[in-house]
Amino acid sequence: MAIVKNFIDLDLNKSYTYSDYLLWQFSERVELIKGFIRKMSPAPNSSHQKISYNITGAFFETFKRNSCSVYVAPFDVRLPIKSAKKDSTIVQPDLCVICDETLLDEQGCNGAPDLIVEILSPNNSNHDLHTKFNLYQEAEVKEYWIVEPREKVVLVYCLKDGQYIGLKPFVEGQIIESILFPELKVAVDDVFYKA
Repeated sequence: MAIVKNFIDLDLNKSYTYSDYLLWQFSERVELIKGFIRKMSPAPNSSHQKISYNITGAFFETFKRNSCSVYVAPFDVRLPIKSAKKDSTIVQPDLCVICDETLLDEQGCNGAPDLIVEILSPNNSNHDLHTKFNLYQEAEVKEYWIVEPREKVVLVYCLKDGQYIGLKPFVEGQIIESILFPELKVAVDDVFYKA
């Protein structure tokens, strides 16, 4: 396949791989979900950005002195999905924590991060709550946080025996405690500070 400079030149009914994805040089942000293109939301609003910044700061403080690293979007994660062709699922989570450095390469992460955070936007909530939930579960992402800005709630799911188990929702006035990383504690009020 040749370099593609315009999004409209892609066939949205066709299945693609990461090799194809690397040849796309247009401004639109996309993800590949089991080979099929999903156009991402426009640039996040200021509230989304503030929440991302707040969580990134808390994660950085927790992980700065250990072997895990924090990455923020845009950052390509190539997920190992058993029910799809190899290298056909590329996502850009809002934040992720990766402890196995062998998963990292110049293009991003080739494998499942340990923890992923998605911040819901009005036009992507179904994608994060359903499609990505299922993808992250199948790829065996050990912990998945969903941040809901309008309700100021954080949902935390932990992988157990291949299935996500949801913790009680974390709301304002509470402290989010990671099951995977006991040292990671984030106040919900800090997540939504100035957002």
